[in-house]
Amino acid sequence: MSTFPLQIGTPDGLLFEGEVVRVVCRSITGDLAILAGHCNFCTALGMGEAHVILEDGTRRDAACIGGMLSVMDGKCNLLATTWEWKEDIDEDRAEKAKKKAEEKLSRTGLSEQDYKIAKAKLHRAMVRLSVKQ
Repeated sequence: MSTFPLQIGTPDGLLFEGEVVRVVCRSITGDLAILAGHCNFCTALGMGEAHVILEDGTRRDAACIGGMLSVMDGKCNLLATTWEWKEDIDEDRAEKAKKKAEEKLSRTGLSEQDYKIAKAKLHRAMVRLSVKQ
């Protein structure tokens, strides 16, 4: 299969650089897959599961939470707000975050802002837990 260069970074630094067969992640309009030869493209990323298929066929799963993805002249750059490889996800921490968000959402009288924040925290925890399984 054909490969293309991919760089994955976060505000903390470069997490991955190498040749890949495919990268799959969630954009703000739905899931997308980038393959070699993709046209020039740019999109904002949403929250969801992601994975990369390496040159040797190995699949690496991750949680991607926001950011931007661009393809320019055959090279893909993914700058995520948060990108956590499956092996780096702290399952206990994600379970605690899920429980805390669910408890907050079960309360009455939340402001619209507090409700949206709790809902986003629950979504992030659920993405991490889904990737970890």
